[in-house]
Amino acid sequence: MRWTWIDRFTRFESGKSATAVKNLSLAEDHFADHFPGFPVMPAPLILEGLAQTGGILVGEANKFEKNVVLAKITAKCARDALAGEQLTYTATLLDLNDTGARVSATAHSGDDLVIEAEIMFAHVTPAQLPPGLPDAKFVFTGELTHLLRAAEAAK
Repeated sequence: MRWTWIDRFTRFESGKSATAVKNLSLAEDHFADHFPGFPVMPAPLILEGLAQTGGILVGEANKFEKNVVLAKITAKCARDALAGEQLTYTATLLDLNDTGARVSATAHSGDDLVIEAEIMFAHVTPAQLPPGLPDAKFVFTGELTHLLRAAEAAK
């Protein structure tokens, strides 16, 4: 199963807000089991997509010099997200300081609110990481920053 829960950024305003989309394809593994005959995107995966959108927003505001880790989510689910829909994730930076950040985030399907959340992130220094991690910049390696670079190139 893949762990990138956004497909692309559609808007990115450095230090302010980001918008990304996730297409919910029936071909995704989780729909087979959640639930047979009524394919629903699990809410934790939607929240992960919101956290990835907000985490890239926070990381980019710090020029990707700090590891940004998810610290806390407070969320309210308004309705299920179904296979065939496109979710739009919007994250707005509320607070940013040396120890972390706070983001307000929503997931919509069209005009319908699916989930709203407040997400807190912590900045973790290499000294705070468990021993044995191969890369001190473990958060911003790979697909998530590639998605942001692709959005910047498309401007």
